[in-house]
Amino acid sequence: MTDKLTSSAQPVALHRLAHGRTGDKGNRSNISVIAWHPVFWDLLLRELTEERVAAQFALRRPGRVKRYVLPNLHAMNFVLDDVLDGGVNDALNLDSHGKALSFLLLDIEIDVPHELRVFLAGSDDEQP
Repeated sequence: MTDKLTSSAQPVALHRLAHGRTGDKGNRSNISVIAWHPVFWDLLLRELTEERVAAQFALRRPGRVKRYVLPNLHAMNFVLDDVLDGGVNDALNLDSHGKALSFLLLDIEIDVPHELRVFLAGSDDEQP
């Protein structure tokens, strides 16, 4: 029974595993995802694929999503083309720089194994 508990996973919002930063250039946004703890790195690498990020941003109709991996930093950077409504000078939306796009990405749910839950940000049973 203990093995089943250990291997069970629970969906958790990405923001509890990582934080993000967003930048822009023209009609291109880049979103960095940085693990809160190194134990999440392999899980993030497996779960945050270009396809999954493209699906999360489907309403923004990205022309392309490219992932760049920075393993020594336990981070990755996603570059999303054509998601800023033409860029700062052309966009009529309130967030023409796309600064809030990291929040959309950090809303993705990731299945976190039970044994890693103590490392989640905001967890009641966080380690000191």
